[in-house]
Amino acid sequence: MMRALYKEDGSSLRIGILAEPAAQEFIGAHADALDSSFRKVEMSDIMRQRLSRSNYVFSGMKAFHELNEAFPSLLDENGNRKTFERFLKDVRSIDATYNLNYLRSEFNFVQASAEMAAKWEGFMQDGDRYYLQYRTAHDNKVRPEHAALHGVTLPITDSFWEEYYPPNGWNCRCTVVQVRKSRYPATPHDEAVALGEEALQRDTKGMFRFNPGKQEKAVPDYNPYTISRCRDCDIAKGKAKLAKAFIPDNELCQACQLLQKCAADRTKSERAIERTHYLHTMEPLLKKSVTLNTEGKDIRVGFTTYGNKHLFSDTFGRSSVLTRDDLATLDKVLETAIFIDSSPLTHQRNDGIDRFFYYEATVREQKVRLNVARKVKIRKDGRHIITHFLYSVNDIKKSTEGDG
Repeated sequence: MMRALYKEDGSSLRIGILAEPAAQEFIGAHADALDSSFRKVEMSDIMRQRLSRSNYVFSGMKAFHELNEAFPSLLDENGNRKTFERFLKDVRSIDATYNLNYLRSEFNFVQASAEMAAKWEGFMQDGDRYYLQYRTAHDNKVRPEHAALHGVTLPITDSFWEEYYPPNGWNCRCTVVQVRKSRYPATPHDEAVALGEEALQRDTKGMFRFNPGKQEKAVPDYNPYTISRCRDCDIAKGKAKLAKAFIPDNELCQACQLLQKCAADRTKSERAIERTHYLHTMEPLLKKSVTLNTEGKDIRVGFTTYGNKHLFSDTFGRSSVLTRDDLATLDKVLETAIFIDSSPLTHQRNDGIDRFFYYEATVREQKVRLNVARKVKIRKDGRHIITHFLYSVNDIKKSTEGDG
């Protein structure tokens, strides 16, 4: 990346350098290092994808700061361009500061954020069946202000968890667990918030006031490499449509806007490769079908290329239970399906589907809803060809009644 910077001309750093191959390779390597911190943490594919995107943008903004800091070192004290060897020697300290000293703390923070994001996903599936309780590592290394939060117990719906959910600082080891409502009384909200304020008293910029599970980000939008307005920025939140009219008025915003576009392009490229791979693994399903008792009669439910493409999309946005590795064996899931209900369309479609049938099935001991489409094709001779195929999969929320 420094070699690419050495080729730059002009009196100020060009924002576009972030999109060039050398910078992208560096940013990608840094993001991959952060991603490796939660490679073994179980979570939905969509959560993993969004945490990784967060790491990419964070890594890009960090690279921008490194480039900006190194840029003045291109010239010597007389204003003449240095040799590349001298320039590289002079900026070694920048590399050590950012990619040795800072990276360890960033790695630990991302790992803690990802673990807590994964836990939040699990908590959300249980709804308000349990209270959530703040816990520390309970040893002599715990910060006194964090120790004061130990045992704070509140419903998952309490706004306390939006600002004081761990991690609450660099190298924070705090966590949150589910507890039975019948065993632990809820902490008064105002008391909990007062303790939270005390725990974050050193966070004068309010950087750590975020919930990685709710925001689906490993690093908050406002971090050491951004500015406070990033907390409320549509670009940082990924709301591309709302951000179209936004014109960056400073170099940080310009860099972020470019990185968000690069992140979107990167995701599309990676997803296109994955899509081709997984649709190939699903091809054997096209020859399989399962007989399901539906509304008092048996129907044959199979798979189609059109349906498989939609099922692949489900693993990204509609189901936290279904993973891409489940796609090739969906016929086995279909074999366990029990009919629930059916419904006609509320509006006409242009793909021939005129009705959906809903079934309940189990994937790794978790309930999912299978949506089977009925497609009617009218031949030239007037005959109706009816086919049934698996179209989509949705999570079934667990009951939130009782204390469990």
